[in-house]
Amino acid sequence: MNDSSNLVLGKTVDSSPALVQFTWVGLFAVGTMLSARLEIPHQPVPYTLQTLMVLLSGAFLGPRNGMLSQLAYITAGILGAPVFAGGAAGFARILGPSGGYILSFPLAAALVGYLVNRRHSLIQVALSMAAGLVVVFTLGALHLGVFYTHSVGTALAAGVLIFSWWDLLKLSAASMIYFELGKRWRRLPPPADPGRRETR
Repeated sequence: MNDSSNLVLGKTVDSSPALVQFTWVGLFAVGTMLSARLEIPHQPVPYTLQTLMVLLSGAFLGPRNGMLSQLAYITAGILGAPVFAGGAAGFARILGPSGGYILSFPLAAALVGYLVNRRHSLIQVALSMAAGLVVVFTLGALHLGVFYTHSVGTALAAGVLIFSWWDLLKLSAASMIYFELGKRWRRLPPPADPGRRETR
């Protein structure tokens, strides 16, 4: 299998022990949980820092492990851990107004991890992360419109436009954090072979 196929599938041979990888996956899942608790109440969807962690998980962990960290976060919440905004838990939260946004997190992290892998400039990193936010907003607004507002215009206004300034701040922060820390750690955990490009 060639390098491009490995990159898409996230199957490049990994030099990091599985336990170390699982630890980083768990840390970013916990980070997403903590970012959900930093909440500004708002209806129908609150302001949180979750997407900041989603973008960073994809960038630092790569497409596979970034996606796994968000799947772990969602699974913990569905199983009853109070990890969602406001300390909420359970499958009912997935069915609520925030459900589409939450379900988009693994896809967004995977996309960011894939795109960031070969991007080196701050602008390229920001554009890669912006693509992840497009996934979040698309699925979030779609869920909101189909199940709650029953109006495309209202869903866009309540689920996208009102968050534009907030997510622009998070996008800027995530891009700069990764751009600066990525000069030393492009992937976490760092590869045992510094010359190897990781695509987890």
